Amino acid sequence: MKTLQKCAIITGGTRGIGLAIAHSLAAEGCNIVITGRNETTNVLPQLTQHGGKVLYVQSDVSHQTDREKLLTQALERFGRVDILVNNAGIAPKERKDILSLTEESFDYVLDVNLKGAFFLSQMVANQMLTQENNTACRIIYISSISAYVSSTNRGEYCISKAALSMVRALFADRLAQDGIRVFEVRPGVIQTDMTSSVSEKYDRLIAEGLSPIKRWGQPEDVAGVVAVLCRGEFDFCTGDIINVDGGYHIRRL
Repeated sequence: MKTLQKCAIITGGTRGIGLAIAHSLAAEGCNIVITGRNETTNVLPQLTQHGGKVLYVQSDVSHQTDREKLLTQALERFGRVDILVNNAGIAPKERKDILSLTEESFDYVLDVNLKGAFFLSQMVANQMLTQENNTACRIIYISSISAYVSSTNRGEYCISKAALSMVRALFADRLAQDGIRVFEVRPGVIQTDMTSSVSEKYDRLIAEGLSPIKRWGQPEDVAGVVAVLCRGEFDFCTGDIINVDGGYHIRRL
């Protein structure tokens, strides 16, 4: 019997955590669809070195037409979708105290981090339900420790991640009966473009014992967990949160 080659969509897959996830799933034998806001990307050659096929779709997940274009092009190229990794996420353009947070910034962040992930999940889940051999399908949410850690100068980001955690629970509940498993991967302090502006702050905090594992997290740390979750194992698990935070979530005295 011919082995089914899975197709994985990774939003925000051109850099940082998303690119690392794309590499890990390509190495697992998946065909890869990555998205980004730019017209082109230069990462496709490195992804094809794993032996699979790679498609880049310029897409802003906050826009319905772009979400539809993403799924349409993925299906035209690969015929199915087995994995969706909701990784695309943005920080506020300017950090502001919640007492001066603007509606514009609130909408800007939640449109991508929450609304985009919810409605793309809805669209892809409905596609998965039409496919044969869908019991190895996975929907993964890349959230953040900001789902439960207060940062009063970027409240919109924290709210988006806390709400995304409920999105994970809802889709896990709804899709369990159909064999589709849903998970949330919750990174801690990861060395990416998003944290580069505060690297000195976190260098100090990590050295002082911010987490039991005293180092920066790397995108590959997150990607390795996603790869394991997407292998089709853990069939009696769904809705789980996997912390990739160096033990930050442990309450310590």
